[in-house]
Amino acid sequence: MTKSMTGFGLANHSIGEYTIAVEAKSLNSKFADVNLRMPSQLGAKEIEWRKLISDLLIRGKISVIIEISSESSEQTLIDKEQFEKYFLLYKKMGEASNVGEDELFKLAIQAPGVFKSSNSLVIPPEVVGNVDGVIKKAILACDEFRVQEGNELEKKLKEYGNTISLNLEEIIKLDANRVDRVSDRLKATLAGLELDVEVDKNRFEQELVYYIEKFDINEEKVRLSNHLNYFNEILGLDEPIGKKIGFVSQEIGREINTIGSKANDSEIQRHVVAMKEELEKIKEQSLNIL
Repeated sequence: MTKSMTGFGLANHSIGEYTIAVEAKSLNSKFADVNLRMPSQLGAKEIEWRKLISDLLIRGKISVIIEISSESSEQTLIDKEQFEKYFLLYKKMGEASNVGEDELFKLAIQAPGVFKSSNSLVIPPEVVGNVDGVIKKAILACDEFRVQEGNELEKKLKEYGNTISLNLEEIIKLDANRVDRVSDRLKATLAGLELDVEVDKNRFEQELVYYIEKFDINEEKVRLSNHLNYFNEILGLDEPIGKKIGFVSQEIGREINTIGSKANDSEIQRHVVAMKEELEKIKEQSLNIL
């Protein structure tokens, strides 16, 4: 199964007045790079949750945001006791100056600790105990997104691989007559020199055989065909295949380059260029495959 490293998932769960919300996003990366944001009072669970996330998503630049909120606005926004404490203190200090209560209210509401951040929310143990399950739901939703994206990538990769195979077939056809074409070209060149000597036919044939052997591409054609078959096999594996695709792409490129450098034939070179174009598309797409 081909999976993309691009994914997105959301999950929510309510327990009484509390709501757990988890958002998971992933992009391509060579390794598992997990960025976890959560309320500070849950820090003791960070290592456990990081392992959970990396085990499920395996690889990628992964961002997970955990938020826990409460329906109680007083608990989540304002510390009423702190506000009253500051208000009474400022009122006592301002009695001699006849400061109005409006001004005292502004001072008290802006005092340190009056407004609570989300990190100051008291999270009961039973709520914390349910976070694992919500994380898993978000991660699985993200993974399902990856599967859908991976299906589209697999179709494209197969198309690119098939195009390379079709060009290889054309090269095989052209290579069958390449010896004759090279021989005719050499003979024509030799005749054009108008040398006043008699050419030894046997020696000429020997040199021609040596020349052809030097530019023989039969091994490269066989290896390239084998690499393409393996490429298609990899796409059918039920495991992460991104790195395998990267490695086999290098081998495919090596054989294509060798064919291009040894062929010494303009028609074959056209197909070599076409194969290189498709291979670049494979390499580009493989960077986003798990």
